[in-house]
Amino acid sequence: MRKVIELTVGRLTTLALVLALGTGLAGLGGCAAGKALGPVAMEPLPLERAAPAALERNHFQRDRSGSITEEGLREVLAAPVFLEPNARVGVIQVASGYEPDAGLPVVDVPAGLTEALEKSGMFEVATEVSSDWPADSGVSGLRELAARYRVEYLLLYRHRFVDETWTNGWGWMYMLVLPAFFVPSQTTETAGVMEATLFDVKTGTILYTVFERVKARDEFNVWHNEQKLRGMQEKLMRDTADALSRAVVSKTRFLVASRPRPEAARPAPAVAAPAPEPPVVTPAEPAPAEPVPSES
Repeated sequence: MRKVIELTVGRLTTLALVLALGTGLAGLGGCAAGKALGPVAMEPLPLERAAPAALERNHFQRDRSGSITEEGLREVLAAPVFLEPNARVGVIQVASGYEPDAGLPVVDVPAGLTEALEKSGMFEVATEVSSDWPADSGVSGLRELAARYRVEYLLLYRHRFVDETWTNGWGWMYMLVLPAFFVPSQTTETAGVMEATLFDVKTGTILYTVFERVKARDEFNVWHNEQKLRGMQEKLMRDTADALSRAVVSKTRFLVASRPRPEAARPAPAVAAPAPEPPVVTPAEPAPAEPVPSES
C-alpha cells in the first residue's frame, strides 16, 4: 500500500511540473505574440555623414626641401592669377633649360607670336627680344633682359624634335651600287613639340604653357639628308605657327577676364529698403451735442 501511495505521489508531482512548464511557455508565447502585433519603434539609420575637411597641408617631409619655403608656397598659391592692364610683353626664343638661345633667330615663329599678341590689344606693347645683350644664363638672364626691354612679361618660345631614320624597301637597290644613290631608300620621321610659356618677370611665376605637337615622315635618297630633315622641321613650324598663336591669344584672354574689377566698377551692396511707417491716424473730434429743447 505504501508503494502505491509513493507511486501516485510521484506521478502527481511529475504531472504538476509538466503543467507548470506548459503554462509558462504559453505565457511567453502570448507575450511574444502581443509584442509582435504592436508598433515597432526603430531609430533612423545614420545615412548622412559629415563631409571630411579638405586637405590643405602637405604632410610629406621630403617634399618641403627646395628653393621655396612652405610659407612662400602658400602665399603664391593663394594669390589671384590675372594679366595686369597696360602691360608690355617680350617674345624670346629659349634653348634647353630656358636659357636665352644664343643662335641666330632664323625661325620666324617668335615674329608670328609677337604680331598676334600685338593685334590682340591685350598688351600696351609686344616686341621681340634679342638675346645678344650681355646677360646671365638661366632665369636670372631672362629677368635681366626683361628689365632692359622694360617688359613685365616674357613669352618664352622653344621647339624640340626627335628624329629616326631607317632603310625602307628600296634598300635592295644597294646591290646595284649606282642606282642606290638615287632611289628614296631612306625613310625619315621627325616628331616635335612647339612650346610657348608666359613668364611673369616680377613674381618669377609661370602663368601658362601651350604645346603644339607636330609629326612628319618622308622618303629620301642618301644625299644631303640633314638639310632635308631641317627643311621638314621648318615646314612643320611654319604650318603650325598660326595654331600656336591662336592658342596663346586664347589663354591670354582668360587671364584678362580674371582681372579683379576696380572698386568703382563693382556694384554697390544691396541695402534693404526701410519698412514704410504706418500712417498716423488722428482721432476724429466728437461732434458737438445738439441742445435739448427744454419743456415749457
